Amino acid sequence: MSRIPALLAAALAASGLTVLSGATPAAAATCPTTASGGASVPFRTVEAECSATNGSAVGPDYTQASIASEASGRQAVRITTGQYVEFTLPAAANSINVHYNLPDGSSGRLTVLVNGTRLALPVSSRYSYVDTGWIPGAKTHHFFDDARLLLGQNLAAGAKVRVQADSGDVGQATIDLADFEQVGGAGTKPANALSVTDYGATPNDSSDDSQAFRTAFSAARSQGREVWVPSGRFEIGSALQIDQTTVRGAGQWYTVLHGNNIFNNGSASGNIKLYDFAVFGDVTERNDGSPDNAFHGVLGNGSVVSGLWIQDTKCGLWLMNGASSNVTIENNRILDTQADGVNFDGAVTNSTLRNNYLRNNGDDGLALWSNGQADSGNTIANNTVVQPNLANGIALYGGSNNTVSGNLVQDTNALGGGYLVANRFNSVPLSGTVTLSNNTALRAGALDPNWQFGVGALWFDARDQAITGVTIRVTGFTAIQSPYEAIQFIDGNGAGKPIQGITIDGVSVQGAGTFVAQSQTQGSVSISNLTASGVGVTGTYNCPYPASIPRMTFSGSGNSGWTGTWSDCSTWPAPNSGPQQPQQPGSNIARGKAISASGSQGGFPPSNANDGDANSYWESTNNAFPQTLTVDLGTASSINKVTLKLPPSSAWGARTQTVTISGSTDGGSYTTLVGSRGYAFDPASGNTASVSFATTSQRFVRLTFTGNTGWPAGQVSEFEVAAA
Repeated sequence: MSRIPALLAAALAASGLTVLSGATPAAAATCPTTASGGASVPFRTVEAECSATNGSAVGPDYTQASIASEASGRQAVRITTGQYVEFTLPAAANSINVHYNLPDGSSGRLTVLVNGTRLALPVSSRYSYVDTGWIPGAKTHHFFDDARLLLGQNLAAGAKVRVQADSGDVGQATIDLADFEQVGGAGTKPANALSVTDYGATPNDSSDDSQAFRTAFSAARSQGREVWVPSGRFEIGSALQIDQTTVRGAGQWYTVLHGNNIFNNGSASGNIKLYDFAVFGDVTERNDGSPDNAFHGVLGNGSVVSGLWIQDTKCGLWLMNGASSNVTIENNRILDTQADGVNFDGAVTNSTLRNNYLRNNGDDGLALWSNGQADSGNTIANNTVVQPNLANGIALYGGSNNTVSGNLVQDTNALGGGYLVANRFNSVPLSGTVTLSNNTALRAGALDPNWQFGVGALWFDARDQAITGVTIRVTGFTAIQSPYEAIQFIDGNGAGKPIQGITIDGVSVQGAGTFVAQSQTQGSVSISNLTASGVGVTGTYNCPYPASIPRMTFSGSGNSGWTGTWSDCSTWPAPNSGPQQPQQPGSNIARGKAISASGSQGGFPPSNANDGDANSYWESTNNAFPQTLTVDLGTASSINKVTLKLPPSSAWGARTQTVTISGSTDGGSYTTLVGSRGYAFDPASGNTASVSFATTSQRFVRLTFTGNTGWPAGQVSEFEVAAA
């Protein structure tokens, strides 16, 4: 789900693509932070930017529609002819799956070099560069795809595998990562199973095997036997209906069903079992009017989908057309879909989504959409969702008594966040008890291109109607390096509908580009035992829309590291240099923080002094020395330097300002850090002055101006405070 309207527009700066070159084999860039949790998978992922290469580092970058923004860790490595990425295996493996991007319109091969043996890896941009013009704010997206290969030999941990562009290969590729797995042998036919080849299916040719599968399904159901699909690729040209039948393959690396819509059930009673095969589609564009999904329709009661590899379909599984209950969807890999990974489209109850791995989905990774009938009593547990590029990692649209537990959502992109709980898309409203426990969001959240403000790693949206009459409990949530806010409350229609009944207890925020909590509507929320570090701007944004409604009421106790509230509801702060980690020595920790002044000249507010733009400036009330300018760092921080700037323009003549620098831990009592002295500003040398002092811990830093030889007021375009 990704249809978000435009409202509350306010410009928010975003950086462009960064490309760094490297001429010698070395690690391409700093390895991105990782996080625990989510699915237990049989493969180990190695990032290209953490590997030896003579290619060029791409990113990090969070800008919508940039290649790096859709990469894991927001970084990748670009190679051209003669260049490579050399991966070091962290564990034994005999296979590789490469997550890559090619220039639009190109296809061919890359070379995989293993112990002197060259293997061809077919690659294509066919499933990339998707446009969904009917979705407001969407831009060309879905830049990556996956290509897999059995290496033909067993490699030990520490072995080297190169992915390279040789002569005759594609001329350019961007490599994000590679998954390495020790794949076991192909499975064997179970006793008493019926093989599809006995009914006319022929693997590894271009003939349509659909009718052979239908005949096998019918025979197996009438005889109470399983259907066996041996190794090979089988063409499914028209969708299969299935009920009360088990289909088992030789393994997801061996048995491939090729088609855009393998299963399509208008009705079913249940007991459908799908095990251990791959579904590869050929869906190159998203068409919401076509059921181009690996499984589409109803699963009935007691069905299981386990051990599937699904790639290049529109969706992995889209459950609709009737009631499904007591369904288990587990241990699947769902990659490179044009829309959702899995969507429960109403009337799915008491079912489980667990231990699935999803990457590069073109909409929500996992969604419960109570469309017409409530999804109820379902559990989404221990899944990993990486880089959904047009919506959320995990989303609950209405429904009752659903649980989301132990998941990892990583590197989300525009038009969504990490985890969403919402009354949206005409869903049956939230009711009962909704539980979110022990979930992790890594670099989750994004700048929404319609709203032009950040969307949270965890967010709640009362777009269709107020969130009331429901109990929502969040415990054990971890948000790491959120590009914007960690937690958000909003009515996406801008009507100010209230949000109630949410209790958040036990949260760790480890870096946020803007705020810990961002509320844009009314209501009351309890937040307790939330610890934060590396907060980009300040603790809380509490500015309801419309402004006539009351602010959100926050209650709770035991919180630390996120004091302070953004004071100017007429402006949006830029994230402090993107997703924040706990402050690094020398970094400017004043940018975008709450700032105030004893007085200002009209049109030159104090917020101009720490907005990151050296051309805008604060000017105090004229002819009224002394004047003060005070920044609230949000929490007590170790500091040892202040830098002051004026606009770097020759129109600003040289001047000297007399300033005292002081600090405070509580905003009441101030201690002098640097006594009164003159600071010379000269446009010939950048109009910058700085002073260092002994390391001290302060939350508030104040400048007191008593003179200016160039103008009868204090003037500052950038007030920077350096972390010690």
